[in-house]
Amino acid sequence: MQAFKLQIANFSPVKPAFAVASQQLKTSIPDIISFLNSGFILSSHPQQTGTFSTGALFGLAWPLGLKTIMLQGIIVIDALLVAPLGEAALAAMGLAGAIGGLLMGVLFSFSTATQIRVAQAFGAAGPVALKTSLYCGLLINVIATILGICLVFVFGDRIIDGFAHTPWIAEQASRYLHVFLWVAAFEAVGQCLASHFNGCGKTRIPFYSYLIAVPINIGVSLVLIHGLYGFPELGVMGAAVGSATSSGARLMFMGWRFFIEDGEILTAKGWSKQTFALALRRHWAFSLPIAGTFISTSIGNQTCVLIYATLSVNEFAAMTLMLPWVQTAGVFGMAWAQATGIAVAQLLGRSLGENALDEFLSRAWRAAFWAAGVVALAYLLLCLFSGKIYSNLEPETTAILLTFLPVLLVLPFPKGSNAICGQTLRASGDTLTVMNIFIIGQWGFKVPVTALLVLVFDVHVAWVLSLLLFEELVKFPLFHKRLWRGDWKRAAVFDD
Repeated sequence: MQAFKLQIANFSPVKPAFAVASQQLKTSIPDIISFLNSGFILSSHPQQTGTFSTGALFGLAWPLGLKTIMLQGIIVIDALLVAPLGEAALAAMGLAGAIGGLLMGVLFSFSTATQIRVAQAFGAAGPVALKTSLYCGLLINVIATILGICLVFVFGDRIIDGFAHTPWIAEQASRYLHVFLWVAAFEAVGQCLASHFNGCGKTRIPFYSYLIAVPINIGVSLVLIHGLYGFPELGVMGAAVGSATSSGARLMFMGWRFFIEDGEILTAKGWSKQTFALALRRHWAFSLPIAGTFISTSIGNQTCVLIYATLSVNEFAAMTLMLPWVQTAGVFGMAWAQATGIAVAQLLGRSLGENALDEFLSRAWRAAFWAAGVVALAYLLLCLFSGKIYSNLEPETTAILLTFLPVLLVLPFPKGSNAICGQTLRASGDTLTVMNIFIIGQWGFKVPVTALLVLVFDVHVAWVLSLLLFEELVKFPLFHKRLWRGDWKRAAVFDD
């Protein structure tokens, strides 16, 4: 465990916390320059319990952001590879992917919880806690995957038959989905290992695994979709085989790195909370609200998409083009928030003092506002050059995209601040509050108001998009009031 001790011993202090807004603006530029110059170097302070430098936090964040972009890129690449087979093939892949994506999303949400628990255990510098978090997360992932696979076998084909436009689409979607279940099986373990590495601050290892997985996915999919080099022509199913092969390779890589770097934790004796059953119960109670947040958000987003479909063709096209960009451009802001959550979980595991926690979060927050500014700039460029990026758009659709700009310039700032709050509260174990705030924002505001504005009042689509901003403003006081109470700083995340 010497590696863990060295990593914990080398964190540096940061500036005083929660300065007034003017002082934050004055110190933000030096902070950014500091972490860009410092790279991933960690330092120590002889008189104070150590914490993360901003450069160290940046070292956690950038692999998380690039990994997310690469993960989204796999979906885009699969669609590009299947596109030559025609619209029916794309429809089959999209239909099966919607079902498989829901299962994968549940796995990702449970793995996010495991990531936080591992970070807390890593901060506590205990191999027993690390082993317990890993095994609990793995068992929950495996059980969730088995249940998901069983549900797919029982209901999957019925759902596909009910939504497929033709028997051929239904057949291809079913074949794709059954192969895609191998992806879920591999990711049940792979996501748990990724959570372990992320929680321990080794975010580059899961990122490297995608550098291996993406080329494999492209190569295998391309060969099997079109039957190149004497291999069978599998069509849509070939894309699923490529995804499964790449997931298997990614799992092998992370398994190899785990046994080389951290395998010794498996030999630690005992369990947190004295027994594995008690530890598992606590891990489950921590994880369930995070999974519930994902499921609720997924259903709410799909409900809104169905409502958007009743807009005019040009308005719906504009929303369809903009929403993926909203998600993609916000990746790095969300990655910064996620890295902040990992760091807070580690620091709480070390029982860091409240003043030091305030100091750390203050610097992380200032950098988050700069990240929000970069995202806003990306939105500005996208809207201004949308006519050149999408040269075949009708002038009306291009004009609609420009009306989105005022909302998009403001959206990243409350969204980024809310994300910092949410990840910090989750790191302290307050996952139920985070879930409740998300439910209030989505089901108490966004979904019903979207239905009201679109289906009843028939407002301009720019007002519909603005609900993304107003949802964040609804959540803003709830998140910040909870954080400013300060209970998160006194959380006993590992009180064994």
